[in-house]
Amino acid sequence: MMNSKGMKRIRGHLFIISAPSGAGKTTLAKAVLGRHGDMRYSVSYTTRKPRATEQDGADYHFISKQDFEKGIKKGQWAEWAEVYGNYYGTSDQCIVNGLSSGRDILLDIDVQGTIQILKKYPDSITIFILPPSIKILKKRLEMRGTDSPQVIDRRLAYARHEMAQKNLYRHVIVNDNLSKAIEELSAIIEKYR
Repeated sequence: MMNSKGMKRIRGHLFIISAPSGAGKTTLAKAVLGRHGDMRYSVSYTTRKPRATEQDGADYHFISKQDFEKGIKKGQWAEWAEVYGNYYGTSDQCIVNGLSSGRDILLDIDVQGTIQILKKYPDSITIFILPPSIKILKKRLEMRGTDSPQVIDRRLAYARHEMAQKNLYRHVIVNDNLSKAIEELSAIIEKYR
């Protein structure tokens, strides 16, 4: 893997993107991956059921609660959490393999996961995506049409908790204009590559 100066890189970079649900983090991650085709996206594991448009292995690796818990006991996860009654986690082996081969890896995880990852990978480049406001975040969640009003209220409460921890991140981007946010995120990534 070559860096932007054409020199062979020995180790890749670990980029972490976090945001409240509905802030546009997945859209931003996909846009950046489209621009940086050599960057590897770490697909998280989860015990929740797939949504109608999600594909196993592309959006998440969908596994049973029992298999996830076995992974916890074996130390398989670089980070993991239980969110809304379901487990989510990142394979440590995926990170080790990617970084040691010189590839940059993009993680899309929550604040709790970021804190865990930073204990193992303190050089990670952390980026927090903020919505323009809680009011707009609520509107985005409602427009998705996937959650009940009670679930949206829980997501908003959790969003406030996550947003209060944005100072844990090296970079913060406000996603009030998608094109601008994509440019900002891409510029941050380029800076480290």
